[in-house]
Amino acid sequence: MAPVVALIEHADGKAFDTSLQTLAVARSFAAGQAVHALVLSSPIRLDLELGRNAVFALANDLGHYGVNVAHIAEHEALDSFAPDAWAAILGQLADQLDATAVFAAGTERGNEVMARVGARANLPLATNCIAVSAGDPITLTRQRWGGSLLEEARLNSTRPLVTVAPHAVPIETTEAETKVETFTPQLKEQELVVRVIEHVAAAGGGVSLAEARVVVSGGRGVGSKEGFAIIEELAGLLGGAVGCSRVVTSAGWRPHTDQVGQTGTKIAPELYIACGISGATQHMAGCKGAKRILAINSDAEAPIMLNSDYAVVGDLKEIVPAISKEIRANRGHAG
Repeated sequence: MAPVVALIEHADGKAFDTSLQTLAVARSFAAGQAVHALVLSSPIRLDLELGRNAVFALANDLGHYGVNVAHIAEHEALDSFAPDAWAAILGQLADQLDATAVFAAGTERGNEVMARVGARANLPLATNCIAVSAGDPITLTRQRWGGSLLEEARLNSTRPLVTVAPHAVPIETTEAETKVETFTPQLKEQELVVRVIEHVAAAGGGVSLAEARVVVSGGRGVGSKEGFAIIEELAGLLGGAVGCSRVVTSAGWRPHTDQVGQTGTKIAPELYIACGISGATQHMAGCKGAKRILAINSDAEAPIMLNSDYAVVGDLKEIVPAISKEIRANRGHAG
């Protein structure tokens, strides 16, 4: 039987959680068919044996998530993100396997690559899906309006292309024996025109929003750029990242890279502390993946207070420093 194919995004020898979530949806759709995965890498980054072993270990580890065959594409141009090249390789592998469907995470890169796969093959793309069922046509459930509603739809396509909404479905483990195969794709010059040539670290460094286990965010209620000092202090004590709402970036208090929301970063920390944030739909779409939400707001009726696990009504300029002081005191006693 023809397999399904999933694109795996990874870094430092580890698959992104969003790609592992994608595999759960792909396996459900496959319903017993083989699941193949595409892992992209570069010989430049594999020149050290340790680096090569890390990529092969990653590919083998995909068996814990139901992957039957992991294909490692090695090409010197894959040392950085090149959307047309990624799309070409994914499309070529799907053609070679006569795949019944192609899946990717609904990340910025996943959506961009899959859109290009669809354009190249003249196929429709369904984005932000949380469930997909086989059939003719296939049926799917997808998030709309920043996740505030779910849409039931049918997709007519000879090869469905699907991206999975980040942090909307759980990672599922299983046991499958994974076969690892390597190949060198043939790429055209025009497919390498658009490439990432430099990575610029975010100001201040530290933990990134997307990976942080704790995120402390501030909104309009913080009052000013300088007001974020107490937010930064608490985030530092908790080993977390600093986030903000859209209105804060619009005011120029924080860079856009700190924005949590539908048009910012979608996060899934263990704890999200929202300080002085009202909780507009667009913001909640970005933090709905959080395991726990603690909201601090002077307005007890703010939407985020109704959507939080814990709510503290009061002045954040008093409450946040008090939390930081208590953390320091407890750590002092522990020492």
